[in-house]
Formats: sequence, C-alpha cells, structure tokens
Amino acid sequence: MAGAWGSGTGGAVVSGAPTIAEALARGPNGFTGLRLGLAVAVVVSHAFSVATGIAADEPLAKATGYTLGEHAVNGFFAVSGFLVTMSCDQRGLRDYVVARTLRILPGLVAATLVVSLILGGAMTTLPLSDYWRDPGMWSFIRGTLTTFKSNAALPGVFEANPYRSPLGTVWTLKYEVLCYCGVLAFALCGLLRRRWIAPSLCVGLAIALGIELAVQGDALPKGVETALRLPMIFAAGASLYLWRDTLRIATPAMICLSIALFVLARTPAYPPLLFLGTAYAAVWLALGPLAAKPFDPSADLSYGIYLYGWPVQQTLHALWPAPSGLALLAPALAVTLPVAALSWYAVERPALALKARTLGRRSLGTIEPAGP
Repeated sequence: MAGAWGSGTGGAVVSGAPTIAEALARGPNGFTGLRLGLAVAVVVSHAFSVATGIAADEPLAKATGYTLGEHAVNGFFAVSGFLVTMSCDQRGLRDYVVARTLRILPGLVAATLVVSLILGGAMTTLPLSDYWRDPGMWSFIRGTLTTFKSNAALPGVFEANPYRSPLGTVWTLKYEVLCYCGVLAFALCGLLRRRWIAPSLCVGLAIALGIELAVQGDALPKGVETALRLPMIFAAGASLYLWRDTLRIATPAMICLSIALFVLARTPAYPPLLFLGTAYAAVWLALGPLAAKPFDPSADLSYGIYLYGWPVQQTLHALWPAPSGLALLAPALAVTLPVAALSWYAVERPALALKARTLGRRSLGTIEPAGP
C-alpha cells in the first residue's frame, strides 16, 4: 500500500505514476470539468427529492447509504480543500482573503436577489405590492446572506411543494466558509508548513465520526454527521495538496480503496473510509483521467448550476406538479444551464476580473475553486 500511495520501496507498484505535484505542473487539469459534473449530479439527485420531499427515494441512497447529491457535495469539499489550500499557499494572506470573498460572495448575492425579488415576485400568491412589503421576504434575504439559511420560505411561494425553500443548497456554504477560515487561521499560525497537522486533523475527525456511528448508528443526528464529514473531507483534500510531492496519481490506490470499501460495507469504518476515498478519487480524476483540455474550459458554470438548479426545479414542480421529478429533469437542466452561464458572464467572471485588478495583476495564475 505504501508503494501505491507514495514513493517508498514499493514504488514499482506505481511505476510511471506521477506525483500530484508533477501532475499539477504538466498542463491542463480537470478540476473545472469535475466541478461541472458534480454540480449536475446535485441537480440530478434533487430530481427525486424535490417532487416527493423524501431524499431516501433516490436509488443511490439505498445502494451506498448516501444520495448522489451527498456524494457530489463530498467531491466539492475535497476539490475545495485541495485548491483553497493551494491558493493560500501560493499567495499572501491578503490575496487569499480577497480571492475567496470575491469568488463566493457576488454569485451568492446575485442569486439571493434574483430568487427573492424576481422569481419570488413571479411565483407568489400574494399581490406583488404586499409581497415586497412582507417582512418575510426581507428576512429571507438577510438570513441567506448572513447565515446561509437554506430552509427559509418566501411569502406565498412554493406553498404546495414538498419543500418550500427556494434556495435549498446554500447551507453547504456555511461549512465552506468555516473551512476557508480554518485554512486562514492555520496560515496565520504558520501551521500550513507543518504538513502532518492536516492529515492528523483528518484522521481525528474520521475516528470521531467512526466512534459516533458505532455508538449511535442510524440515530446519529444528521447535523452532527455533517459537521464531522465535510471538514474531514476538506482536510483530506488539503492533505493531498500539502503532501503533493510524495503522493501519486495512482490507479492501484483507487483499486485498493474500492476493495476496502466493499469489504467494510455496513461497518462503522465504511463512512469515514468512503469520504477519504472520495477525496483521493476527486484529485485522481482531475489530475488523471480528466487532465485534458476539454475538461478545462474557460467558463466555470458549476457554482451557478449549484445555486440555481434548486430554484429552477422548485419552480417547474410548482407549475407542473403532476410529472415526476425525473420527468422534469431535462427541462430543469435546459433552464439551469443558461441561467448559470448568465451568472458566470454577468457576475462571477467580472468579479474575477475585479479580483485580479484588486490584487494588481492581470490574472491570478492559479485554479479558482467555487463553493459547493
């Protein structure tokens, strides 16, 4: 196993496999394409729950214990941990704070205003003047932008839907921002240079999650599981970057992880290993099979798809409640993709240009992760 992961005496097992650092340096990578696929996977997953209100209706939930959307969010956090740590490592702290703020905030503000003022105004059962005066609408805007509240409803909007929330995916941004702050705190304390700390944190969270699952099983509150799971995956992505000169992009490692997951299925060790395996798989995909120009487009639509996919699906279900969520999936994607493109070209890309000007350079020179 050491040979599969690193460059020790068993290196013949991965003869020819590049280290992560070598794979990063050799040209195009698939991080943007991978994020796009993960964002689409979230929309596909929600096709089941938006129509019924039951996330467990999704087939993958029964097969793996987690929905496709949860797997996709896990992948997002792995990619984010890798790229955000790289961003902080390669820039000064001021650059890092400006970069993270201008990558997440403009798209979120735009989505919140579009959904609350325009979509909500079009879909509400209240007279428009009453809707705009309703304190609930302004409370929705305030709660979304300050606490990433995702279960709040707009007055008179989606009242007959199983879920009333119009921005049901923003809850993950809370954990994303907390992880950003964690990287910043580590950098301020000089701990990013101590490479053992990130994997130690990752292992500690994995052990804590395994113990909680062993003790409580299915009774473990979802909030507790999420609070351990997402930072652990982020830390795993960060560890992969920090140990990039040692760890390799190796197919044998993926095979070993897959076998271990099969053997340990239905044990408390399965979820932590699944999450750690997801982190490695995300980096392996981006720097291995997807490391080609077609998977490295200039436009990154993943953030827009992630933000707008849910309100589009909610709207379609409200207008046509009879068809199943799967029947509305193709129309949902057909609407979401242009909206995400508009978000990219009208909001997100100009924010990136502003970021470059703020930092006094034409381009930033590193891959820019978007929030999940």
